[in-house]
Amino acid sequence: MKDIIADTKLIAYCGLYCGACGSHLRGRCPGCADNQKASWCKIRQCCIENKLPTCAACTIVQDPQDCPKFNNFMSRIFGFLFRSDRRACLLRIKEIGPEPFAKEMAEKRLQSIRR
Repeated sequence: MKDIIADTKLIAYCGLYCGACGSHLRGRCPGCADNQKASWCKIRQCCIENKLPTCAACTIVQDPQDCPKFNNFMSRIFGFLFRSDRRACLLRIKEIGPEPFAKEMAEKRLQSIRR
């Protein structure tokens, strides 16, 4: 298993930190940005189309909760089951920036801020 490193390239478009994900650490997933199998993800598609590193950089919708691509039924189920708060991750990225966010998540060994 790989070490958890701080790398902004490992911040998923939705705000999760892929660098601390078990699948990534075991080499089974390249992370959100490089995961060609994740073409189903509306958030990923939107960020790629709009050339955004994450939803935190979006200027169209200020709060991710107001975005139908971000705040949909499946993402609410995912957040509930895994006690994951992607919105809090995005707000944290907006607050401190991507580099400090990646460092913070790597140090805490977290994929997401918990609900």
